Amino acid sequence: MRTEKCILAGFGGQGIMLMGQLLAQAALDDGLEVSWLPSYGPEMRGGTANCSVIISPEPIPSPVIAHDATSLIVMNLPSMEKFVPDVVPGGFVLVNSSLIEEKVTRSHVEAIYVPCNEIAQELGNAKMTNMVMMGAFVEVTKCVRPESVLGALEHKLGERKAHLMDGNRAAFARGAECAVAARA
Repeated sequence: MRTEKCILAGFGGQGIMLMGQLLAQAALDDGLEVSWLPSYGPEMRGGTANCSVIISPEPIPSPVIAHDATSLIVMNLPSMEKFVPDVVPGGFVLVNSSLIEEKVTRSHVEAIYVPCNEIAQELGNAKMTNMVMMGAFVEVTKCVRPESVLGALEHKLGERKAHLMDGNRAAFARGAECAVAARA
C-alpha cells in the first residue's frame, strides 16, 4: 500500500471533519499509521473547513501535507480552486459535482465527479452527502477497507443514532458505484 495523503475540504456543516475522523479511525482499525489535522475558518457553519489525513504503513514524520497530496476531496468550488494545485501528478481529485459545475483543468491528475447531494437526496437524507463521497473515495484509493469506515461510523453514531446506519451504508455503496461508473 502506498502512503495516502488526502486533503478533505468544503464548507463547515458538510461533514468534512467527520469524513477525516472516519478515515483516521478506519486506518487505525486496519493497523495502519495515521495522522488527522483539522483546520477551521472563523465561522462555525458555512465557513471553510478542511482537514488533512495521512494513512501509511510506515511511521508518519509530519502531519502536514505541503503541495504533495495524493488525493483531494472537494465539496465546494472555493476548496477546488484552493487545493487542486496541491495534488501530485497521478493523484486523484474527487469533486462534489452537485455543487461544483467547473471541471478540473489540470492534466496528470484523475478527476472523479460524484453528484453527492443528488444521490443523498434520492436516498432520502441530504445529510448523507459526505458518506456518498466517502464511498467514492474508498473505492478509488483503496487506502482503507470499506467495512472499517462503516464500523467507525457505527461506533461514532452509537446506539442513539444506530437507526441511521442503513441509510449511511446505502449512501456509501452508491458513492462507490458512482466512482466505478465514472472511471469506466
